[in-house]
Amino acid sequence: MRKRLLVAAAVVVAAGLITYAVLAAMSPPVHLEYDFCQGAQGWEANFAEYAPDMKDTMQLEAGIRRLPSEIESECTGYYLQGMNSPDDLFMFLKRRLGTDDGIEPGQKYRVTYTLVFASNAPSGAAGIGGPPGESVFLKAGASAVEPDVHLDSATDYYVMNVDKGPGNSGGGQAASVVGHIANGLSADEIDMADPPYVSLVREHTHRYSATAGSDGELWLLVGTDSGFEGLTGIYYQRIEVTLKPAIL
Repeated sequence: MRKRLLVAAAVVVAAGLITYAVLAAMSPPVHLEYDFCQGAQGWEANFAEYAPDMKDTMQLEAGIRRLPSEIESECTGYYLQGMNSPDDLFMFLKRRLGTDDGIEPGQKYRVTYTLVFASNAPSGAAGIGGPPGESVFLKAGASAVEPDVHLDSATDYYVMNVDKGPGNSGGGQAASVVGHIANGLSADEIDMADPPYVSLVREHTHRYSATAGSDGELWLLVGTDSGFEGLTGIYYQRIEVTLKPAIL
């Protein structure tokens, strides 16, 4: 009798997994495009990994701005800027998704990005703490929890409430490493006092899957994590994201 019950239970579990797999396969992927030529479109900016008494000297700026002239575009981008005094400044954008965007409550997704951004960090340049291009890491991912910043009482630093990875070159559950922001121009061939911006494209599949909340809420997260102890300014031009249903 016991053996029959165990077999029956195993059949029920297997049937449930098969049913979920079928339903997941039937759920359509969600593809979203955000062109910052059209404004912020629901994206919000913030900064983490610094102490409150550093803020006045960090030149933190964020907002929609006209793209620099060398990009040869009449459009705007979402500009983020910061002086990396704390040696690990994280500058990020986040956006809420929900059922209105096609997200299914409780659904697990694999998240793939196409990121278009403008960087004036040349390749092969020297910098304090690291080069301005190769030691500034672009990260992207997603989280069921809204990415936010809080003051950690133990360190007296503003830190993230989601896992963006350790240090500036590590990836985490909410954001994995896309690459760096060096723009391909040789530092030996440009005016380092006024380095030009170059528009770049990066493709990235987030290392971890993300599961929407019971209300369908899911948050996108894109940012830069810096080891360069100087000023970084980046224009996000366009963010495209595809969320493909995955099996739990």
